[in-house]
Amino acid sequence: MRFANTWVLSLLILLPLLYWYYNKYYRSASIKYSSLYLWKELLKSQQLPPRMILFLLKLTAVVLIILALARPQAGIKTEEITTRGVDIILCLDTSTSMRALDFKPLNRLDAAKQAAKEFVKGRKHDRIGIVVFSALAFTQCPLTVDYGAIVDFIDKVEIGMTQMDGTAVGTAIVTALNRLKDSQAKSKIIILLTDGRSNMGEIDPLTAAKAAQALDVKIYTIGCGARGGSLYPVDHPVFGRQYVTIQEDLDENTLSQIAELTSGSYFRATTAKKLVEVYKQIDKLEKTEIKVQEYTEYRELFTYFLLPALILLLSAIVTGNTVLSKIP
Repeated sequence: MRFANTWVLSLLILLPLLYWYYNKYYRSASIKYSSLYLWKELLKSQQLPPRMILFLLKLTAVVLIILALARPQAGIKTEEITTRGVDIILCLDTSTSMRALDFKPLNRLDAAKQAAKEFVKGRKHDRIGIVVFSALAFTQCPLTVDYGAIVDFIDKVEIGMTQMDGTAVGTAIVTALNRLKDSQAKSKIIILLTDGRSNMGEIDPLTAAKAAQALDVKIYTIGCGARGGSLYPVDHPVFGRQYVTIQEDLDENTLSQIAELTSGSYFRATTAKKLVEVYKQIDKLEKTEIKVQEYTEYRELFTYFLLPALILLLSAIVTGNTVLSKIP
């Protein structure tokens, strides 16, 4: 609630003067009597002088009238948002090599999922979808602004969910392009994360990148994994869980060319912290243009103050001339 005529509220400072005037000149200038014995006894039981009741009624009425003159208003605020959003497809590698434990205590995929979720939570007004891939690729989540659903879908991403191992980078890009080709967004981007080199699929990664270039789709590529060797869990039928060392097999040259062809960027994430930082950098590079205009519709509330004031004044006049009449 607000007051349209706030200067009127300054009249409230006159109330102490009214009380002082009443005590000095008015309160002691009359002889009180009651025309109704029952009313008089009731007032005595409340330990409040009858003429004081009249004064308080009038004083309260004056306060309410001042508040009414100040024009209290209740506003309903609405926003008109003009935005040219970004359509984003997150491509996540789910090949078995993503089990490597170089992002301790997490494996590569779990670290990538955490970083992706933080990225999603930081976006507003953008549509985001998910494509998962290994030897095959499919859409895990279509483009949507339901960020809660996107996070849930990221949580459900698992290694080996495509039922065939390998790394088909070109297929992943084309699958993402199929989701973006009809987009009318200001910017269309793919964020492709992998820890290997393309060794599966019928589409060459650079050919897929050229298709993205033709469709004005920017690709940010992320090479995931520590340099050198990394521990990899293996379940032995006799000795149980064992850990072996696997060497990195990341094709950084191809990932860099994909990014360069589409005016994107290539990033290397060797730790979980750096992986989060990579997503933050991409977030800064792809900010959504948002213009917000606020409108507030106000509803007048002065009647809620004026009507009680009139009732109190009428009550004071009637009571002062009947029940609490006085000898001048």
